[in-house]
Amino acid sequence: MMKAVQYRRVGHAPEVVEVPVPEPGPGQVLLKVTAAGLCHSDLAVMGWPEEQFPYALPMTLGHEGVGTVAALGAGVTSVTEGEAVAVYGPWGCGRCHQCAEGKENCCPRAAGLGILPPGLGSPGALAEYMLVDSPRHLVPLNGLDPVQAAPLTDAGLTPYHAIRRSLPKLLPGSTAVVIGVGGLGHLAVQLLRALTPARVVALDVSKEKLELAREVGAHETLLSDGEAAAQIRALTGGTGAEVVLDFVGAEATLAVAAASVAVAGDVTVVGLGGGTLAVGFGGGLPFEVSASFPYWGSRRELMEVLELARQGLVSSHVEIFTLEQAPEAYERLHAGEIDGRAVVLPHTSSPHSL
Repeated sequence: MMKAVQYRRVGHAPEVVEVPVPEPGPGQVLLKVTAAGLCHSDLAVMGWPEEQFPYALPMTLGHEGVGTVAALGAGVTSVTEGEAVAVYGPWGCGRCHQCAEGKENCCPRAAGLGILPPGLGSPGALAEYMLVDSPRHLVPLNGLDPVQAAPLTDAGLTPYHAIRRSLPKLLPGSTAVVIGVGGLGHLAVQLLRALTPARVVALDVSKEKLELAREVGAHETLLSDGEAAAQIRALTGGTGAEVVLDFVGAEATLAVAAASVAVAGDVTVVGLGGGTLAVGFGGGLPFEVSASFPYWGSRRELMEVLELARQGLVSSHVEIFTLEQAPEAYERLHAGEIDGRAVVLPHTSSPHSL
């Protein structure tokens, strides 16, 4: 038996339970989980009403995971027992054109085939062991600290994917705005500094998170309030920001994004705050603005993010929890009390032992 953190009943808090250790079938890999990240999207899923809940319960949570290979299913030869790996989360069919390019996050067949990401339909990483459906969904850590690596599988990969799409607009003299400096946003600031010469402006309602933004490289920090868009316009000489990345996605933050983006700029909505963005002529956006709603990233992009971390260009600001403390960590995440990313160590009895 092993311990796992499961969402068992709609509308109730997750629980730490005992479940059988899974056995890898043909083509599968069993991981001993060394670190798992907690995400706001977990909270969003647990906030869905019962009539809209799409997954079978109970469900082991955790879509950010790293571990060591514990056992191999029949036919698996591309990884070895004891190898340290990160889990690529948006599993696809492996056969379509998108998957052939490593863009399994864009697989058009996965949902119809019942292929679901770990922690979002399939058993996730908040457990002592987890099954991975294919070795192609494992990326070697190559010496990277598991605590640092776990958040990068989503909190690093998703903003990296979003920023890469906008790199042609992030030229010298340009401005990029990051709304929400939480688990994803604090990594987005670092990625913008590592990949572009753009001026980075960070917005948040929390002064503590704005301080974190300054620590990780933001050139300017602003409170995310009714004055923020006007302040961004002033900082840019009235033209607005070439790229606005909203890691909150609420009505208020999307309004700031729409009011602060430049003509022909990009508005990229990552957060699951439930807001809507009006597009089209007369919709409130400047001419030729592109709006996008990225989902995770490709397998190659995960490799690139991990390489940036190995080079010291990106670092996750983390708070460590044990598996038993995971429900408490979710409560603190919901209350906005986690700066950066919460990371659970399933095989550690006390975070102070690190």
